[in-house]
This record gives sequence, C-alpha cells and structure tokens, in this order.
Amino acid sequence: MNTINVDQIIRTDRKTIALIVGRDGKLMVRAPKDATNKQILSVIERKSTWIVKKQQEMIATYPQIGEKEFVNGEGFLYLGQSYRLKIIDRGDMPLRLDDFFYLDRSVLFQAKEVFIHWYKEKANEVISERVAWYSDKMGIQVKQIKITSAKTRWGSCSSKGTVSFPWRLVMAPVPVIDYVVVHELVHILEKNHSKAFWNKVRAIMPDYQQKIRWLEVNGHILKM
Repeated sequence: MNTINVDQIIRTDRKTIALIVGRDGKLMVRAPKDATNKQILSVIERKSTWIVKKQQEMIATYPQIGEKEFVNGEGFLYLGQSYRLKIIDRGDMPLRLDDFFYLDRSVLFQAKEVFIHWYKEKANEVISERVAWYSDKMGIQVKQIKITSAKTRWGSCSSKGTVSFPWRLVMAPVPVIDYVVVHELVHILEKNHSKAFWNKVRAIMPDYQQKIRWLEVNGHILKM
C-alpha cells in the first residue's frame, strides 16, 4: 500500500471529505468538523492510488518554484499577472513596474529586499482599497489594517477589529484578494467558521469556493 503524507487538514461545516492535491504535490484534506481521523484515513487509503497518480501529474505539469535568481527574463507576479525582469543601468528608482519589472543594477546585491519592499507598499495600497470598499459595502468597521510577512496564512482578524494580510497576497489576482478580504471582514462578525460565517461570505461572494480552490492549487507560487 502507498504511504500518503497529509500536509493539511481543514475542518469546516461541509458534509463530505474532499482530497485536494496542489501543484506542489501536497495533499490537503477538507473534512466535516465531526469527521474522525479514522474516517479521514479510510478515505485516503481508498484513494491512495489516485492521490499518488495526481501528485505525479501535478509535479510533472507544474515545475516547482525555487528561489528567485533576479536575472533578466525571470518572471515576477503582481495581481495575478507575470511580468519579466529587466535589469537596467541608472534607473529613476530602484524598482518600477511598467510592461516589465525594471530593476536598477545598483541595487542588484539586495534585489530580494527591494522587491519585498515594493510588494509591501503595493499590498498596503491595493488591500487597503479593497478593505475600504468591502467594509463600506458590508457595513463593517475596521480598526486597523496590517501588512505582514506571514508565510502560512492568507489573513487574520483580531478580537479588536484589526485585519492582517501577508504582502505576498498582492501577487494573486484581484478576485482572490477580494475573497481573502471578505473572509477576514466576516470574521469581525463571526469569530469561527460556522454555518453563519460561510452564509455571510456566500452572500457577498457567491463563487467564493472557486477562490479557495485557486489558493489551494496556486498558493505555493506566491512567494519570493
């Protein structure tokens, strides 16, 4: 029998157990809150052949994303689009985006830090605008917005009404950013992932499950 590693288990109000293989070959399990580990493992065992085949297909189809090299022609994501890098001499700023990402050669030695700084600034602009739009639409008051360097979650909401998002989220398409924003704003009203929580999310964004799926499949590429 194949040995299957489970990378993440997410429990919600869903009624069935779903197995999701990401582009990096990692296995995510979405299960009902009352599903036992034994029940989950039973499903995984029955589907083990399919899981291994799917993992092999994903890894073969989508080459794994390594560390950025910051060389001419390398692609960098912003709002779901990939832009090629051009290293230039005597730029008017360290990094700017037009039809390409233009990086001044003088800062090449700290290119990663320059990119992250740029992403943080853009994340603050884009996400703040989306939070303002949706909070007004939903009649929700947000105390503070924070842009973080979190690597394992797409957003969080404090008991005091502060919503936080990782800068790397700005690499995702705007509809996906909107889903994460809505998710955290609803948490100001509903503190857990109850049926009431998901009903409120669905009322604002009926196709939210497509956005979740996008993050499950593509989330691993949103990194520097």
